[in-house]
Amino acid sequence: MLTLPAFLIALGLLIAVHEYGHYRVAVACGVKVLRFSIGFGKPLLRWQPKGSATEFVLGAFPLGGYVRMLDEREAPVPANERHLAFNTQPLRARAAIVAAGPLANLLLAVLLYALVHWIGVQEPKATLASPLPGSIAQAAGLQGGELVQRAALGAAELEPVRSFEDLRWILTQGALEGTVVRLEVEPTPGALRREVLLDLTQFDTREADAQMLRKIGIAGPWTRPVLGEIMPGSPAQRAGLQEGDLVLQVDATPVVDGLQLRELIRQAVQDGKAQAQTWRIERAGTALQLRVQPEPRQEPTGIVGRIGAYVGAAPEFVRVRYGPLEGLGKAFARTWDISVLSLRMMGRMLIGEASLKNLSGPLTIADYAGRSASLGLTPYLAFLAVISVSLGVLNLLPVPVLDGGHLMYYLWEGVTGRPVPDPWLEQLQRGGMAVLLLMMAIALFNDISRFLG
Repeated sequence: MLTLPAFLIALGLLIAVHEYGHYRVAVACGVKVLRFSIGFGKPLLRWQPKGSATEFVLGAFPLGGYVRMLDEREAPVPANERHLAFNTQPLRARAAIVAAGPLANLLLAVLLYALVHWIGVQEPKATLASPLPGSIAQAAGLQGGELVQRAALGAAELEPVRSFEDLRWILTQGALEGTVVRLEVEPTPGALRREVLLDLTQFDTREADAQMLRKIGIAGPWTRPVLGEIMPGSPAQRAGLQEGDLVLQVDATPVVDGLQLRELIRQAVQDGKAQAQTWRIERAGTALQLRVQPEPRQEPTGIVGRIGAYVGAAPEFVRVRYGPLEGLGKAFARTWDISVLSLRMMGRMLIGEASLKNLSGPLTIADYAGRSASLGLTPYLAFLAVISVSLGVLNLLPVPVLDGGHLMYYLWEGVTGRPVPDPWLEQLQRGGMAVLLLMMAIALFNDISRFLG
């Protein structure tokens, strides 16, 4: 129920801020703005404040917006208003007006991240689950249950890790930059800390997708290996399992956390057939042994075992909150880091070093909008911040028809002293539109594949 309103609020806010950036700077530069529109198509609502030259419009199709300015290239301009036209402004004014939209999105992201930091958010504690077999984490000597206290990329100074989300972010950076990630871990409470090196220098950035942490071997925070809700008629119910059962062992393998238990269930399928498992559990202080027969289920990654039960308790949470200055500083840093990371990712996709599957379209964005909103205010604000950064960075790309493409034209004009010739502009605009449509088609294809998969 939350998905559609959360998506529409996100779209409306991000588009309005982007277009307001263009509008506000245009007015400041003395340009006459004819229309400020959120959405395209038939106007659903329109109004014009008294004494204002601008008509404000809410369009029927919400995926975008525009600011229409007085411009001799679009329609004849009266001689007495020529000084108010966009095309007659100095180069620096035109560049500032065009750049203001993406920059407004980036500033919005800073504000949203600052709000998240000031309000505070409940996040999983950075206690590691058992590393996946054969993973980089297992090769580094991690065993599960370690609390990550500090982390760093390469030779950088170790910085505190306040939650699993902090850890997830630094692992993402390390994977995309292809560098070593240093973790300072506490094996057990009060034990002597040790440093662990995760060598991500050989990590294939084409695999930097939603499954990236699984490929590194750190797929989630530590959880107790207990069973939650049991689905009626499921393999778990048929085996006699009950909610609250603590799983001690599966076949000959001792179970230490929920993630490991989920992996053991997933791996029960061999050659398309699920193998029965012997489970040793603890129920109300009594040890029991049960025979469990997982069912094979098709997933995007292949056929895996399922038992029809919620596996693993909720992780331990900590409240992460920052003071006014620290929160604002971290908001600027996070916005900058995500912007740089986004540009690197796009560059690697362009040269084939990262998968185009990382592109997401409106269906995925809507899904995440609904999920984040259902978790509360701060997760939704953090989601809005990420999308605002993405919108700002995307629009700064030097692709004709985008703001970055227009800035590219102005760079040419600043260097050569003359504007881009009209025949060139026409061809560049066509090429830019083709690139944009291709990106949208790939993103939509990825969306459909995710939901059908």
